[in-house]
Amino acid sequence: MKRRGFLIAGGLIGGGALLGVSLSTPPSARSRLGDNTSFPASGEQVALNGWIKIMPDGRVIVAAPRAEMGQGVHTALAMLVAEEMDADWAKVSTEQAPVAQIYANTALLINVLPFSADDDSGLARLARRTVQKLGYALSLQVTGGSSSVRDAWEPLRLAGATARAMLVDAAAQQWGVSAQDCEVQAGMVRHAASGRSAGFGDLAAASAKMAPRNDVKLKDPSAFRLIGKPAPRTDIPAKVNGSAEFGMDVRPEGLLYAAIRHCPVFGGKVARFDASAAKAMRGVSDVLVIQEQAVVVLADRYWRAKTALDALAIEWADGPHAQLDSAQIDAQLLAALQGQDSGTGFRSQGDADKALSQASRKWEALYSAPFLAHAAMEPINCSAQLKDGHLTVWCGTQVASLARWRAAQVAGLETEQVTLHVPLLGGGFGRRLELDMIEEAVLIAKQTQGRPVKLVWSREEDMQHDMYRPVAKASFVAALDEQGQPSAWLNRLAAPSIGLSTTERLLPRFAADSPDKNQIEGAFDLPYAVPHLSVRQLRVKTPVPVGSWRSVGHSYNAFFTEGFIDELAHAAGKDPFEYRHQLLADKPRHRQVLALAASKADWGQPLPAGRARGIAVHESFGSWCAQVAEVSLEGSQIRVHRVVCAIDCGVVVNPNTVEAQMQSAIVYGLSAALYGEITLKNGRVEQSNFPSYEAVRMAQMPRIEVHILPSSAAPGGVGEPGTPPIAPAVANALFALTGERLRDLPLRPGSSATPQKPS
Repeated sequence: MKRRGFLIAGGLIGGGALLGVSLSTPPSARSRLGDNTSFPASGEQVALNGWIKIMPDGRVIVAAPRAEMGQGVHTALAMLVAEEMDADWAKVSTEQAPVAQIYANTALLINVLPFSADDDSGLARLARRTVQKLGYALSLQVTGGSSSVRDAWEPLRLAGATARAMLVDAAAQQWGVSAQDCEVQAGMVRHAASGRSAGFGDLAAASAKMAPRNDVKLKDPSAFRLIGKPAPRTDIPAKVNGSAEFGMDVRPEGLLYAAIRHCPVFGGKVARFDASAAKAMRGVSDVLVIQEQAVVVLADRYWRAKTALDALAIEWADGPHAQLDSAQIDAQLLAALQGQDSGTGFRSQGDADKALSQASRKWEALYSAPFLAHAAMEPINCSAQLKDGHLTVWCGTQVASLARWRAAQVAGLETEQVTLHVPLLGGGFGRRLELDMIEEAVLIAKQTQGRPVKLVWSREEDMQHDMYRPVAKASFVAALDEQGQPSAWLNRLAAPSIGLSTTERLLPRFAADSPDKNQIEGAFDLPYAVPHLSVRQLRVKTPVPVGSWRSVGHSYNAFFTEGFIDELAHAAGKDPFEYRHQLLADKPRHRQVLALAASKADWGQPLPAGRARGIAVHESFGSWCAQVAEVSLEGSQIRVHRVVCAIDCGVVVNPNTVEAQMQSAIVYGLSAALYGEITLKNGRVEQSNFPSYEAVRMAQMPRIEVHILPSSAAPGGVGEPGTPPIAPAVANALFALTGERLRDLPLRPGSSATPQKPS
């Protein structure tokens, strides 16, 4: 076994031993059914298992253990259940699930494994089964990694099919007929021979007493009536009429509002301030210091709390990072790439060093990407109430199980003494994977004598105290053979480690500078055929906290790798599409989306003067996505006119959601490609709000066309895979237009120090 395989296998076995769980097989869908106590029924509701409740009028309520943050996941989960139940879709809704093990996301940890999605080796299969078991053992109730449907695909369908069988058995028993002679359609059970029928609501109470069958089979895809068909989003009506509840809408009786200001320098602390003037202002009840690095004002209205906070003259002890700036961090990354440390090898085949040393023709490049903020529309907020030994938390979080655990830790309680409510999220993008807002809200609630408190961060606090997408630099060296194809490829990547930064925040005693797949994903799993390949990781530590940002490491590695492969195509005098297509001969799913995007975008056909096309393809989160961008320059401003996107995400649950997520991911990635940049000066983040952290506006939106490749493969993710290809597609189009190779994000025409001219 190669060294990487040995380390992976050893880590998996050790992790299983630590948790005391068997790692032979992942939890089965049947073991995750739960019972009618898992999903508590109230009023006239009847629970059939841990996922489904039925109302007397036949309405079906589906447990939704994943956070709804605009990605349409509640609709997708409900569709899985409704399909197998043959429920009336108009009568299906969702309810946020409680925190329980059956709702663990067993697919989430697959994202941290150092295997490409199409790696079907024995070690890859073992690793996937093992981390699924570990995720279940840890009860990781998390929304992230584009994993919600991947995790739910079998459990929710089985829950629906089992509930359907129970309803049929109850009807057959009442009517004295064979269950095999009954059929179900649109929420009704019918016995054709006798003409009898009953709705789900009529049968719910009796079916709850039936023993679930063990021989339930899932539908063949050819029988799907709902899955694969466009369906309206279940969360939209409430969002349109204003009844939808987000975290900002939570208002328990007696609520206090908390405005917060953190030390502007990372690692700094509060030195001193005079609270007397603020406390004398209308509605203000208290001024607090929490965690030594933030000042909080409590008042009966948020605006009053914020106004009083702005009136405070706070002196800060800036600490050791008061002189930190972006140029220093850039130099630190560059020094790492040029230093003696070869880093951690994430992938190695052949002998890249030897092949490069003997090559007669080489191509080199250096790419970079900046820190990025999440900038979700809903401000960071969390409400908490500690009363009579019980803690209640209301927070739009992506990590329900971890949020409850952390809240209990901070409050000094057992997790059973914590009730967590997860309202709708006004955007997440990875920011609400973090627990800082929960920790702060609970610390404040400990000092409000039982009154509930709502902590709200201003936009400036959110922008300047985010857990940022890491800054990164990547160096490339490739050797080209006589046909212009890469015979050797060396890629070294320097960036802060998300894994280390997160562990230091949550479990500092276990923090270790270990290899981090999040940093290198999208680089180590290079799909192109290269005989000699080496991809190495250098972890650079900075004081700036980093975290997951939509598509994580893929967000910058796709720009790096797809930009560099485009350079090689032009250096070889080859068409960028044809060059990629040829190097992907043994990667059929890459090839198919690449060809579909190129065809739909009229690749190779003439464009109006002053326009050009660029192409990129990338796999992430179990889905394959290719994009063609059509661009022009208006003065020094980049204008993207059209984006053609092709995606293979396996079986599609709701085509509407896939299309919307591709559009969302493209505009999010395009905003980062054209404008996104977090910079530091004197230890402080310079950007503070949208005027200094721009996003693509409606007038700048390109026309986006989404084409879904039909597939019978297992579902892949759709929340993130549309983001990685857009930046390289635009950059490659700009090169085709101007001959200038932009290797740094954000893209700024005229900034390249090493222009590459077309061959």
